[in-house]
Parts: sequence; C-alpha cells; structure tokens
Amino acid sequence: MHVVVGASGGTGSALVTELLRRKLPVRAVNRGGRANLPAGVEVVAGDATDPRRMREICADAEAVYNCVNPPFAQWRTAFPDAQRSLISAAGAAGAVLVFADDTWMYGRVDRPMTEDLPSRPASNLGVLRAWLAEMVLAAHHRGDARVVIGRAGELYGPGVESLLGRNLFGQAIGGRRVFWPGNPDLPITPTYIDDFARGLATLALEPAAWGEVWHVPSGEPTTGREFAAMLWDQPGTQLRLSRITPRLAGAVGLVSDVVRRGAELLYQFEQDFIVDSTKFNTKFGDSATPYEEGIAATLAWYRQPSNRDRRRILPV
Repeated sequence: MHVVVGASGGTGSALVTELLRRKLPVRAVNRGGRANLPAGVEVVAGDATDPRRMREICADAEAVYNCVNPPFAQWRTAFPDAQRSLISAAGAAGAVLVFADDTWMYGRVDRPMTEDLPSRPASNLGVLRAWLAEMVLAAHHRGDARVVIGRAGELYGPGVESLLGRNLFGQAIGGRRVFWPGNPDLPITPTYIDDFARGLATLALEPAAWGEVWHVPSGEPTTGREFAAMLWDQPGTQLRLSRITPRLAGAVGLVSDVVRRGAELLYQFEQDFIVDSTKFNTKFGDSATPYEEGIAATLAWYRQPSNRDRRRILPV
C-alpha cells in the first residue's frame, strides 16, 4: 500500500496517477476524505498533524508520501507537526517516508544547485524548508524511520499553484500579457509536475536511494522568455511579457496568496536558477519531459471549463 498524504494538491494528485500507472495500490489522504481522483484509489479522511490518525491510516503501508501543502498562514505550525506525525507513522509501519521538497533552503547561489550544497536559506520559507529536511534526515539516521527526500525546482503543470502557474498559463490562453517572476533572461530549469511525481515514486521503490536527497529530473536550462514563448500559442499575436517585481508582487498579493507569500522567493529568479539532476538521471536512467510537451499538457488543463476560475489573477 502506497499512502499519499496531501493527495488533493498538484503534487499529490500527480503522484496518485503515477502510482496507479505502476499498478500499485494507493490510499489517498486529505482532510475531507473526498477527492476527484481516478477509479481504484482508496480515499480516506485524515489530518496529517494528528499522529494517532496517521498511524491508523499508514499501518499497512510500504511507502508514505508527504505531499501536504497547508495554507501559507499555517505553514509554521502545520508543516512541522505533519512532518513529525508522518515520521512516527512511517516508522511504526516499517514504511519508507518520501518527502516532496523544493530548493528554497539553498538560498542565494552562484552555480547550479546540486544535492551537496549546504543549506543557506535567504527567506523565512527557506529556513522552514531547511528545518523540515533536517528533521527527516535526522530521523533516518537515528533509526526512527526510513526516509528519502525528492526535490524539484519551480513547478509547473496541471493543477500546480506556483509562481509559474496562472500568471503564465492562465494569462496566455486568454491572449493576455503574461508575467514572469524576476529576470526573464536568466537561465532556469522548471520542473514538470509529472516528472516530480515519477521521481518520488522511483525513490520510494529504491532502497539504495533512502537516507539521501535527490533532485528529480529537470530539463536543460532555458530562460523565462524562452519558456513563456513556448506557451504563447495565439495565432497572429506577439508575446507580451512583463516582470513580476517586488512592488508588483505586493500589489498582486492582495488577491493571490501564492504571489504574496512567493514574493520573498523572487531572489531565486534574479539569479541563475538551475537545478542539476545529474545524480538522479545517472542512477536511474531517467530524464525530464520536454518543455514543449509539458507546456502543451498544462495549457490543455487550463482550457478545461472546470478550471476557468484558475485562469486569471492579474487585473490587466
């Protein structure tokens, strides 16, 4: 049994689909116990911060995936509590705990990000992420639970709420100006959500990977301007691109919690934002989805009528 905690979010739902593709039994966990997921998935209600409930849900698990994404306002309390709860639950079940992580703990860098970089966070969110990673790795080395960390760069894809979400894709499908966080002419390696899900599933099934940090497959470096040009598919029109600056982030933050909280992470887009996944690709023979393919799938998702409310957040 593979238990995905936080199964309703972009990462969790993509992971559920990937595990089903591998013909593995899946239990999807969220607070409400209801989710629009493929047939064959067992959906149960559970609060990730409740250790007793998580032990019940994960009792027969082979792998437990921490994909929780509480509201930003609750991160400082809910995330550490959920991490402790899932370490305890995975340890009691003898399961591996797979932590879906990002790169915020690295802070300001002057070279491609590799797994051996020290944690030097440059934001409050980065400090929190560094702490969460240290928590699970310490649990592994103490023998409290078997854990592995999969890290992704800035995510994009169906169902993903990120700085590369609706302000890019939602704007583009309406023929409106698209907004790139930071400098659009610097190198970046966005991570497609399905590649993140595939990487997390691979790490769960490979005991030789446990106890370590792995960067899941990301594409070759592109630039924000090049990436945005690939999603601009309006015939007869020209790409209109603007930068999200700290001032604009503050204004848009009045209507978008993602942008408001993400404003302190804009520094990542004012430096080369290259996530090196050589370690993973070499070990597992994997590679990233081509940007054109990932972008096409994401645009198709935004065009669905059910996702209409995710198309636009900027009043321009």
